[in-house]
Parts: sequence; structure tokens; C-alpha cells
Amino acid sequence: MTAVISKLRTGHVGLNVTDLTRSLAFYQDALGFELLGEGKEEDRRFAFLGQDGELVLTLWQQADSGYATAAAGLHHLALAAATIEEVRAYEERLRGLGVEFAYDGVVAHGEGRASGGIFFHDPDGTRLEISAPAGAEASPAPTSGAPTCGFF
Repeated sequence: MTAVISKLRTGHVGLNVTDLTRSLAFYQDALGFELLGEGKEEDRRFAFLGQDGELVLTLWQQADSGYATAAAGLHHLALAAATIEEVRAYEERLRGLGVEFAYDGVVAHGEGRASGGIFFHDPDGTRLEISAPAGAEASPAPTSGAPTCGFF
């Protein structure tokens, strides 16, 4: 009998960070993740972050330098919001914390697209996106002829 194979979905994302304390504060304060568990041994520091008790992100203090855009691996971490109003609320929260954005506010995912969001970086330079499936119709698309999320 052949085993039934279901469709895969992303379970959680693991990011290497240079300073767990700094990154943990960012992901909790800026993005509202809750701490589900952590390892505090000097050579094995990590944190499990989630929402409503579900694991979403793991931070591993294993990097000795910041994010490298030219290296193979993670291009960016995209987080989904239900509405463009939620995206704008995150934008306001992030601006209040002094986070710099790749583009000025909400931008469309591409020319004529309804979906869009905000693009920024975590303390190690990892590229992050928060987007919604609709509501960005009137927003600019900063990269002509290509997906906005591909070139920031």
C-alpha cells in the first residue's frame, strides 16, 4: 500500500542571528511574537517565537556577521497580514521604534497589483516583508516590470 502524501506547507523558519538578546527584543517588540521557549547555555542560545502558542520563528545565535544578500539561502522572510490596515499598523509601530524601510511606506507587489506591503530589515540586516492580499492598488510599485519583493 502506498502512503498518502499531503501537501507541504511552511512549518516555521529558523534564522541565524549575531545577538540573540537584541534580535529577540526586535521580534517581540516590533512584530509582537511571543517567547515560547529558549536555550540559555552560552554556546547554545536560541529562542522559539510564535503566535497563539504556535511556533513561527526560531532564532539561533550562530552567526558571526550580518545577513549577506549575495549569499545563497534565505532571500527574505515574508509575513502575512489579513488587511492593508494591519500592515499600516505594523508600519506605524516599526517607525516608532526607528526601523528604516526599503521603500517609503506601503508599496504594491508589482505594477497594477492589489497585494502589497512594507519592506524593512531586522537588526542583522535580514530582509523582512509584511503584506496583505489586497488594498495596495493605489500604492506605487517601486520596481518596474518585476516583483517588488525581489529587489530590496
